[in-house]
Amino acid sequence: MLRKTPTGTWLPAWVPESTIITAYLLLFCSVVQSTTGGYDGSMLNGLNILPVYTDYFKLNAATTGLNTGSVFIGGFFGPIFSGVIADRLGRRPAILWGCIVTIVGIILQTAAQDIAMFVVARIILGFGSQVSGIAAAVYLSETFPSRWRAWGVGLLNDFYYVGALIAAGITLGTGQWNSTWAWRAPSLFQAIFSILCIVILPFIPESPRWLVHEGYYEYARTAVAQTNANGNVSDPVVVTIYKEIIDTLEWEKKEGITMSPLEIVKTPAARKRLLIGMSPGPFSCVAGNIIASYYLGDELDTAGITSPNDQLKANVVLNVWCLACSLFGTHLAAKWGRKPTALLSEVLLVICLFVIGGLSKIYADNPAGASKSLVYGDVAVMFLFQGFYSIAWTPLLYLYPPEVMNYSIRANGVAFSSFMLNALACVLVFVMPIGLTNIGWKMYMINGGWDIIIVVLIAVYWVETKGKTLEEIDAIFEGEKHSSVPDVEHVRLGKATVDVAVIEQELQHETGLDIVNEREDKKFE
Repeated sequence: MLRKTPTGTWLPAWVPESTIITAYLLLFCSVVQSTTGGYDGSMLNGLNILPVYTDYFKLNAATTGLNTGSVFIGGFFGPIFSGVIADRLGRRPAILWGCIVTIVGIILQTAAQDIAMFVVARIILGFGSQVSGIAAAVYLSETFPSRWRAWGVGLLNDFYYVGALIAAGITLGTGQWNSTWAWRAPSLFQAIFSILCIVILPFIPESPRWLVHEGYYEYARTAVAQTNANGNVSDPVVVTIYKEIIDTLEWEKKEGITMSPLEIVKTPAARKRLLIGMSPGPFSCVAGNIIASYYLGDELDTAGITSPNDQLKANVVLNVWCLACSLFGTHLAAKWGRKPTALLSEVLLVICLFVIGGLSKIYADNPAGASKSLVYGDVAVMFLFQGFYSIAWTPLLYLYPPEVMNYSIRANGVAFSSFMLNALACVLVFVMPIGLTNIGWKMYMINGGWDIIIVVLIAVYWVETKGKTLEEIDAIFEGEKHSSVPDVEHVRLGKATVDVAVIEQELQHETGLDIVNEREDKKFE
């Protein structure tokens, strides 16, 4: 049963009464968002292997990097605007407009007649996907209950590999075509994921944190009830969550904290949140996976796998493996914690990079005399590397930043994290094919050195956010929780109780609304 629900924006919503169904719809929104990026990376991976694509654009090492990396130019500019858009328009409208811009870029990319048109299209595509992706990360982190947040937001990037797998399969099939549709068809299919996201948006509620900040208190309470207690606004868990949000955002306003982008560096606590929260972007970018994400063909060449068809098949297998590892990593992040999961993944990456570099050097020194066991061993460790990368960085890339940042800097802070990722990726995606051509196996050693530094930074500076609501994480950075209610999970598990009647009175005083009398009228307006 769908109920028309106020959203505080021009974009209406008809939300299911069942919390479980609403959670699945939120998951679906998360899933289709992430497939666009995964599809793009795997599609370009496949296209860079296809002669019909490289010959059409007459690509060399530099123009291959430009064609591939131009999406990160758009990704570089997207975060500059995405935080402001999400704060001003609302989380759901920001996702919608981002998807529309992405579709426009995909259409232009499919119709590209030369390198210039292809590059411009990918810049537009990158811009749109960043706006929608950042808004989705903020929206899902603010809307999912804390007990499901690791999975709900982790899947936002996990299904990168589902998109990658679909693209790998499509390019494997169209790769046999002797026409430009061998690369145009995979490009056009990329739009389906943004379309699916647009279809699902009218059936999920607006972020309750955004609604409270904009003064739509009862709408926010309804959203909390829909995502936690089948619409029951008097449920103790709902009341506790709602009171936490009201108290915390009221504290931020009293402290003079604004929604300005400059707020991310205004205070020591904000700077600490920013540095820790934005670190997954650059950390994941320099970890070394860009080689296999966009230049698997070149990587396999260094290991002796040179057949285009064999490389396309390897691309399919790789994405199945990475999807499994990312789901396992999401499980670890939910049960074990964000920080331990990141440390485990990063240590394994260091080991793999040095092994890959060593084996690739042996092959490069004597390609003709290289044994099959050496070649297969090198490829196996490459696959292990991508899987180990996926354990932590795939789910944490969008899960960890919005958890660490408080409401006033969340959208702009997550945007800054993506900005840094895309700034580095824009450079590295362009440089990687040149580096692999000129120094080969040494690129792996360079990445291994970077990753050792990352291990130290995570161990020293990261904080653990598992099991806490976004408001409860404040105590880690400010030294105190800004609400008098018990922690939500304690209430949910029966370890603490709340007096709903007393909290109702406090809420009435804080919001200026007669909640008791108006609740039923506004429950599902």
